[in-house]
Amino acid sequence: MSGVNKVIVLGRLGQDPEVKQVNNSNTVCRISVATSEAWKGKDGQAQERTEWHRIVIWGKLAEICGKYLSKGRQVYVEGRLETRSWEDDKGQKKYATEIVASKVEFIGGGTTIDRTDAQSFPEDSFGDAPSFDGEEELPF
Repeated sequence: MSGVNKVIVLGRLGQDPEVKQVNNSNTVCRISVATSEAWKGKDGQAQERTEWHRIVIWGKLAEICGKYLSKGRQVYVEGRLETRSWEDDKGQKKYATEIVASKVEFIGGGTTIDRTDAQSFPEDSFGDAPSFDGEEELPF
């Protein structure tokens, strides 16, 4: 029996995208997206909680996001959760859980891009995200 690993996030970028080249052959873009939840507490006062989501985008989709996204821009992201681990400079094991994006929609601009959108960007394929064996850290 297999499971489902799907995440959907709609929020705003907290900073400009970070774009890097990995192994001189693949592009990775990292964005941080905030989502907020609002409610009234027992005392009737308005309450709000913000969650920050680390999102990793690969290939041509990463290049496009790096070019067109900026701090404050609202985005819709679909992807999967992935946890990676590595050892820091002091030999301590570190973990990071991130959303690996398969689709990004730029809200307000009417642009939706996913890894299989070959018609909109035929000059390049989106490629598959490389896997990490735990000893390799993302370049940022």
